[in-house]
Amino acid sequence: MAVKHTEIDNLPGGILAVNKPVGVSSHDVVNKIRRLYNTKRVGHAGTLDPLAEGVLIVLVGRAAKACEYISSDRKTYTATLRLGLVTDTEDITGEVLEKYEGELPAYGEVAAVCEGFRGKIMQTPPMYSALKVNGQKLYDLARRGVTVERQAREVEVLDISCKPTDRASDFTLTVTCSGGTYIRTLCADIGKRLGCGGVMATLRRDEACGVLLSQTSTIEELEAMDENGRMAQLRDVEGLFYDIPKISLSPFFEKLFRDGCPIYQKKIKTSLDLGARVRVCTQSGEFFALGEVGEHTDGSAVKSIKIFKL
Repeated sequence: MAVKHTEIDNLPGGILAVNKPVGVSSHDVVNKIRRLYNTKRVGHAGTLDPLAEGVLIVLVGRAAKACEYISSDRKTYTATLRLGLVTDTEDITGEVLEKYEGELPAYGEVAAVCEGFRGKIMQTPPMYSALKVNGQKLYDLARRGVTVERQAREVEVLDISCKPTDRASDFTLTVTCSGGTYIRTLCADIGKRLGCGGVMATLRRDEACGVLLSQTSTIEELEAMDENGRMAQLRDVEGLFYDIPKISLSPFFEKLFRDGCPIYQKKIKTSLDLGARVRVCTQSGEFFALGEVGEHTDGSAVKSIKIFKL
């Protein structure tokens, strides 16, 4: 049966900043947004586990095509590190594998170890994650009792701070990091380095893609709005690419670009590096596409990789 496209399906769409609550999955949020916006074209940027809350960037309509190209991947989290435990999921929801019976490290030692994780580090993705290996999500394999070898990969912790809490085993971490960083694994690795084990007890994403938690809407707030109110919550897709270069094209070059022709840099007087991603705008400055710089027949040129506005 053919899918019936709604009027909203044909709109450009945009970015929706949602405050995801604890206890629901990112996919649950996507399904709710599909219903509220009457479109199947919904995706999200950066999965949040059911245990976590906070900023979830949801991509509605044509914006859903942006997911694989998002470069604004810096994120900020507040997490609770709980020392003295090791679990199979690296958080408090998992099966306890080890329980430390000795005296737990004092705040000074914990803070010093946390500082050692600042900068570029190698991190092995956890089995309970949405990362795919040979086409299968790791958490699907883990639930079947299958463990596969994962390659450690480089991530960057741009900033990290640690504060004590009223509970001797718990410490509040504030972490700003690159996309692809697992805070659960960071907690587990800190615990391992301290020699007592550690898990993530709580997690809140405070910022993603330049959007702060204070700028989000809850599902309940969106449900209470009428259609016009919900549409007004959509941000322009360009916000996802604020940190990459921008070019503006005259109507003549815009038409060529939209038709798939490479636009030679010497013609538009730019000198962007090969491989660079660029925001492409109309002559008046309206964003409509992503382009990429490559080497073509007559030299370096910008060519379309995704059109967001027709």
